[in-house]
Amino acid sequence: MALKSLVLVCILAAVGAACIPVGEALLGGIGSIFNLIHIGGNLFCTLNGNMGVNGTATPVFPNAGMQLLCGAGNVISSATTNSAGEFSMLLDPLQFLFSSLLNNCNLVVNTPLSTCNSGLPSTGILLSPLKLVGNIIQGLLNITNLAPSGFTFLPSL
Repeated sequence: MALKSLVLVCILAAVGAACIPVGEALLGGIGSIFNLIHIGGNLFCTLNGNMGVNGTATPVFPNAGMQLLCGAGNVISSATTNSAGEFSMLLDPLQFLFSSLLNNCNLVVNTPLSTCNSGLPSTGILLSPLKLVGNIIQGLLNITNLAPSGFTFLPSL
């Protein structure tokens, strides 16, 4: 009788151990639905799109068209800066690999710089790779925040 009880306990333990990874896999799949990737920041009206040396006196770049380009120039998302030069893009992490966004994607500003300052070039683009800013958890939602790591002006060829 003791042998039967021991066998039953071993079988139950084996079934329980097998169920734990399945449960984690299921919850992981459901958990990934509650993730979001946010790309955002401010664009300034300078030759490199970044805040100038004097900080707050740097004008922003309103109504600038921006695109997130990945791989061979595929447009993944687009946005327009608001009157404060702020932009925001939201991506579904089920469609994009996080490492791919950091390694194979760039933010591109196609609106000519002369639009915000006539003394700046009327041709060329601003380009910036992305960097991880951090994660925020709001309720069940996990938001991964990315931002431009620093724009560079590329004159048209």
